[in-house]
Amino acid sequence: MAGRKERSAATLSKSVYEKELFRLQTELVKLQEWVRAEGARLVVVFEGRDAAGKGGTIKRVAEYLNPRVARITALPKPTERERSQWYFQRYVEHLPAAGEIVLFDRSWYNRAGVEHVMGFCTQEEHRRFLHQCPIFERMLVEDGILLRKYWFSVSDAVQEERFRRRVGDPTRRWKLSPMDLQSITRWEAYSRAKDEMLVHTDIAEAPWYVVESDNKRRARLNMIAHLLGSVPYYEVPPPVIEFPERPPSTGYVRPPKDLQTYVPDHAAGFVK
Repeated sequence: MAGRKERSAATLSKSVYEKELFRLQTELVKLQEWVRAEGARLVVVFEGRDAAGKGGTIKRVAEYLNPRVARITALPKPTERERSQWYFQRYVEHLPAAGEIVLFDRSWYNRAGVEHVMGFCTQEEHRRFLHQCPIFERMLVEDGILLRKYWFSVSDAVQEERFRRRVGDPTRRWKLSPMDLQSITRWEAYSRAKDEMLVHTDIAEAPWYVVESDNKRRARLNMIAHLLGSVPYYEVPPPVIEFPERPPSTGYVRPPKDLQTYVPDHAAGFVK
């Protein structure tokens, strides 16, 4: 596994990756403008095991997009009131209106994965989810929503390696939760849950697309390229912008700087 990962990483240099990523991100901006101009509604679901690279990919997808058009939705655990609702109800209110994109950092598929494996839902609730989910998604697609679902697939060895790196990185340690560690000891249970989920929810109207994510760079490029290729967008001509002439001064004088409190120049200590 390690050898395969190293060879795949060696075939994609950082410079080539960054150049292609920027090109794809430029296309994502064009996709965004098409969504806005056409009044389209795009939903992208990101699912997969912990440390599979979903968050990093979402970050690259959204990096240059307008947050008023494209938003990331990552819901916390449900409240007591939400637990009493129809399961899909709290997700419905986050669906896009015309001209919007929603990126779900985990979604209603929590019930098929962590809730089922960890016993946070009953067997009956899990069974009902597998029955209702295809119906729910067919309704979304029938109503005109563009629904794309991506499963990020990571090997057990690479997942554990990423977990261990988080332990030693103070900027990423927060990403390692007790629930993440459970995914190591329950690897096979999660595998069975994922297989059962795909059997019931990999439907023609909203198929699953699996992203091999042992190599993060390749996974990001592959996922973004596929998303772009799956939507029939076109480049919307940008509006013509004419800068106005700055009017002449009317005598305004800026107040003395010592009347305001400025942030200390921390950066000055690094200037050579």
